[in-house]
Amino acid sequence: MKVHGFFKTETVKPRLNGTHLNLNNDYNGHDIIGDNHIATSLETPIRVDAFLLSDEQKILIIEDKFRDIMNVLGLDLTDDSLNGTPHRVAKMFVKEIFSGLNPENKPKISVFENKFKYGEMLVEKNINLNSTCEHHFLPIVGKAHVAYVSSGQVVGLSKINRIVDYFARRPQVQERLTVQIANELKRILKTEDVAVIIDAKHLCVSSRGIQDEGSSTITAEYGGIFKVQQRKEEFLKYLSLNV
Repeated sequence: MKVHGFFKTETVKPRLNGTHLNLNNDYNGHDIIGDNHIATSLETPIRVDAFLLSDEQKILIIEDKFRDIMNVLGLDLTDDSLNGTPHRVAKMFVKEIFSGLNPENKPKISVFENKFKYGEMLVEKNINLNSTCEHHFLPIVGKAHVAYVSSGQVVGLSKINRIVDYFARRPQVQERLTVQIANELKRILKTEDVAVIIDAKHLCVSSRGIQDEGSSTITAEYGGIFKVQQRKEEFLKYLSLNV
C-alpha cells in the first residue's frame, strides 16, 4: 500500500547562522555542516506539520521509500532475509530510534518534596545513551552523567534515565543533546543547579570518513553552582573523569 500526496520537496540551499553557503562541486555547504558535525539550532529542527500523519501512515511511507533505496543498491528483495527489511526499518525509525521526535512520547515526570533535606549534589552516572547522528544517520553510543542540587524538589532516579533516553531518540548533535537534557531538568526541578556530561562514540567517525575507532567525544553543560570550579571538580571526581 502506498500513501500519496503528503509531501512536496524541493532543493534547499544549506544555511549557517542565517547565511546561505556556497555550493562548490561535490564538497558543498551541506558537506561542510555534516562533516564538521555542526549544529544549527538548539531545538531539534522539526517542521510544523511533523505530526499531521499518524505513526502507521509514516511507517507505510518510509517502508515504500526504503524499499526504493534497497532496490537502487541492487539488493534482491525477493530474498527471505531482505523481504521484510523495509517494514522493519520503517517501524524502527518511527516507534524506536526516532520516537523522541514525538512530544506524545515525552516521559511524564512527577516531582516530590525533598523531605530528607538532602542538600548536596545527587549524581547519576553511566546512563546508557543510544542516539543517531543527524548528519549521517549513524549511531551515537555512550554514557550520560547527570547531577543536580535540589532546590526543594527531587525526581525519581529512573526518570533521569527516561529524560536522557527521550532526547536521545531523535536525529541529534551531541552538543544539542547535552543542552536539551540539562534544560529539561532545570525546568522540571526549578533550579539552575544542573550538570550534564556525555561521553560517546560516533559511528560516523569510526565507520566512515576518518574511520577512527579509538576516539570518543565529551560534551558538558554546567548550570548554577556547577559553574563554580570547586563544585565542578567535585562532580568530576564522582565520575573519575579528569577533564
